[in-house]
Amino acid sequence: MPDFRLVPVDMLVIVASVAAIIGIALWVGRKQEGTESYFLAGRTMVWPVVGFSLFATQFAGTQYLGLAGAGFETGISVWNFEWIATVVLLVFALLILPFYLQSKITTVPEFLERRYDRRARYAFSGFTVITAMLLDSAGAMFAGSLVLSLLFPEVPIGVHIAIIALLGGGYVLVGGLKSVMITDTIQGVILFAAGAALFILVFAEFDFDWSALPALAPEDGFTVTPPADDGFFPWPGIFTGAIWLSFYVWVTNHIVVQRILAAKNIDHGRWGALFAGSLQLPLLLFLIFPGILARDIYDPDQVTDSDVVWVALVFDYVPVGIRGLIVAALIFALMSTLDSVLNGASSLVVNDFIKTREREFTERQLLTISRVLVGVFMLVAALWAPVLTTFSGIVAYFQSFLGYVTMPLVVVLLGGIFWRRASVQAGVGTLAVVPFGLLAFFLGEVFGLFDLQFLYATGIMLLLSLVVFVTISLATEAPAAEKVEAITWSPQTWKQETRELASTPWYGNYRVLAMVLGLVTIVAVVPFIG
Repeated sequence: MPDFRLVPVDMLVIVASVAAIIGIALWVGRKQEGTESYFLAGRTMVWPVVGFSLFATQFAGTQYLGLAGAGFETGISVWNFEWIATVVLLVFALLILPFYLQSKITTVPEFLERRYDRRARYAFSGFTVITAMLLDSAGAMFAGSLVLSLLFPEVPIGVHIAIIALLGGGYVLVGGLKSVMITDTIQGVILFAAGAALFILVFAEFDFDWSALPALAPEDGFTVTPPADDGFFPWPGIFTGAIWLSFYVWVTNHIVVQRILAAKNIDHGRWGALFAGSLQLPLLLFLIFPGILARDIYDPDQVTDSDVVWVALVFDYVPVGIRGLIVAALIFALMSTLDSVLNGASSLVVNDFIKTREREFTERQLLTISRVLVGVFMLVAALWAPVLTTFSGIVAYFQSFLGYVTMPLVVVLLGGIFWRRASVQAGVGTLAVVPFGLLAFFLGEVFGLFDLQFLYATGIMLLLSLVVFVTISLATEAPAAEKVEAITWSPQTWKQETRELASTPWYGNYRVLAMVLGLVTIVAVVPFIG
């Protein structure tokens, strides 16, 4: 491992970069006229911003460190989460996104109320707020403090977490979602370029010899289909877990979907989703491959925390000055998840719990409440963040928790969109499965009372949720046709869109773009099967 010391030039670049990004965030979000402006950027975002913000929210935080670390420890199987995300975003853009944007909802739980009833909205929203604090926000703070601990080891981790919380939560307090999405885009561009440059610099040490990658990968580590008994990602887990986890992240999770809701129209929402999908594929090159190459640079037996490998490569291979820019972008990008979650969680509480009360609030009062909530959530996440040190890897913590507890939400949402027979009672009853998943997570992953690979556990929770959902639906009264007609998919929906697209040029036709992206995904994945 290198000496993680920043020279004065790097420090100067970091300070200047931090000041510039905060200044841009405050300037962009200086005028907030109401909650729609604060939470949905006035629904004015164009597709490049939507796409890069989606990418930055999900991957510029804990995943940016975790993917390289997973590549170092286990090989390329972690890439399954990324290319599967591309496929899920294709499905989202083609079949689901229009129902969100055409209905002008402000939160995903609001859609659940329209499909089922208010109980489903409250349960769904409450769950999302809690997991946002204990999972996304705390994870972002922990990952950010990990980077700061490398640079300033003498400073306690609690101080690092406080710095991350104040920096990440500060500008979202003022600027809302517009500030978040613009700064996410800046950080995403810098880190995407940094990942590409770092891969080239490291790969040059191996004379760009592609045979070095499979040779350096761990045993069974250069395939996306590891053995069924693999501890990290068994190949059946693609079907039992990874696909459905991606549906939660990209289709069900309001923190992510909020970016789509901020798009200026359906086309920009769809193009943004497809653009985000296209950004998942190069992560194999920019993050996972450097992690594998690092196995020849750093002794795997001597590396105690694989999540710091990518930062180590930055210090060993990136020139002074540029290194400071990358570190600054990484720290802010780690906070992009934090600021996104804080804004999204506040949005859920205000729109799903406060606005639905009989008492009416002015927009100014709602803005004040929103900012107070951001501060409260920031404090809760900061207190929980140190708990993450008990887990062996950031990716493992995130994915295992989601696998156990989110399948009822996925079943309720997808079932409500694609099955008109799904009843109100089924939607509410299936959400009651969530506490059982949470109990199983603590018993298995925290207390170690049983040993079950989390992707298989995800499949079991999915099957249990499906059984409950279908059984209750068939045993109860079907919803009225007029209630579900406008918010459920049907072949007529597809035919109507086909007619609307007849005069659209191919480069503006989202179906053509989706088909191209799908073919590129197949070409990229097939060489690594087997």
